[in-house]
Amino acid sequence: MDWWMPPGDALARLAFTRGLALVYLIAFVAALRQFRPLLGERGLLPIPRFIAITPFRRSPSVFHVHYSDRFFAASCWAGIALATLALVGLVERSPIWTWVLVWATLWALQLSILNVGQRWYGFGWEILLAEAGFLAIFVGPAHVAPPLVIMWALRWLLFRVEFGAGLVKLRGDRCWRDLTCLDFHHETQPMPNPFSRSFHRLPSKLHRVEVLANHVTQLVVVFGLFAPQPIATVAAMIIIVTQGWLMLSGNFAWLNLLTAVLALGALDGRLLAWLLPVGQPIDLSKPAWFGILTAAVAVGLVALSYQPVRNLLSKRQQMNASFDSLRLVNTYGAFGSVTKERREVVFEATDDPSPGPETVWLEYEFKAKPTDVSRRPPQFAPYHLRLDWLMWFVAISPAYGAGWLQPFVERLAANDPGTRSLLRRCPFEAEGPSFVRARLYRYRFTSRDERRATGNWWHRTYIRELIRPVGAPPTRYSPR
Repeated sequence: MDWWMPPGDALARLAFTRGLALVYLIAFVAALRQFRPLLGERGLLPIPRFIAITPFRRSPSVFHVHYSDRFFAASCWAGIALATLALVGLVERSPIWTWVLVWATLWALQLSILNVGQRWYGFGWEILLAEAGFLAIFVGPAHVAPPLVIMWALRWLLFRVEFGAGLVKLRGDRCWRDLTCLDFHHETQPMPNPFSRSFHRLPSKLHRVEVLANHVTQLVVVFGLFAPQPIATVAAMIIIVTQGWLMLSGNFAWLNLLTAVLALGALDGRLLAWLLPVGQPIDLSKPAWFGILTAAVAVGLVALSYQPVRNLLSKRQQMNASFDSLRLVNTYGAFGSVTKERREVVFEATDDPSPGPETVWLEYEFKAKPTDVSRRPPQFAPYHLRLDWLMWFVAISPAYGAGWLQPFVERLAANDPGTRSLLRRCPFEAEGPSFVRARLYRYRFTSRDERRATGNWWHRTYIRELIRPVGAPPTRYSPR
């Protein structure tokens, strides 16, 4: 078993599993804090309604067996507890069967939430966590030599994440080919962060260097992951640096963090021994049954890789798609097209029982998405604010709000506490509003002179009314 389970990847496994445990912890905390108003029994897209019309084979989940808000919360708390144990290192010192049980439970819980999460969980980093979490089950605890085939499966996953994103850019928006996409992206990305305005104001020549560096990393450097050391380490380090650059310039939940964590799995153990306050492990066990199990897993992963590879080679490449309901081998990609102007939906309320031209409307403020022009974009990644993200898509097309936007507006009008908890500030919280409406604006970062004169981070221009005033109790409305 020496060649099948070499000890040289032990520290890379340690770095990967600790990082993955952190991502799991963030994911379960985010689910616990947001699920009731989004997916709960009285949520905008209730899980009970979804599982009533969706068969188990299409969305495997423990919630098909039983669902209640209390059970969902208990599942999140279980995930938080197990992720914490893994993060502090207790799980890696346990027997191998305990390791498998803990990481399999984490995977099953996260997959169960993902498969009933509907539109709120329709992001690439959700399926990426599911696939990485499945592989973690089979890397083994600290006293067992890491299976070579699983460590290479991590590289194969990282390759698909990066190469898929690179291909979808080349096949997508022309601005990726003429190197101008970053003239727009930092301003129009879904969730800007405190440094996005500074990145946006970089010279155009530097933006072109950024795009070119991105192409080289995603389309050329990634092949180095399959080369011998130290080439694989150099490739992984370049990917980690680019992911750090993305974390500095935007809020992409845990996508960049998890991608960097995957890259840790490709680092040379000698480098990690120098960086980490631990020595190279020795005398690692190599149980034959575990080697046979990982071989069987590898055969299954090879078979399941057919559709993702076919998708990579297709001119009609899909982004962030799964080809099996367990999300074991997926396809990835992001920003095949880049919006050239930023639009935002702004919700307003009034306590005027008969709104007219002189009515004063006060704005709702989201936790992160731009609304107040004087507020600096906050940093919240790697945490994920699902409502804020979906509102970016709604501003592009109200069709993205199908099934949940109408209930959202009606619950704002009804002053629903759960819905209010998703927001940073709500007008008329005590008595509730008389009416709520939504208006569409065009946003852009202020220039240096505008920022100096007004103190504002954003300048906005009114476009049109998106949703007519909705009263409480709820009345019908129509998006325009």
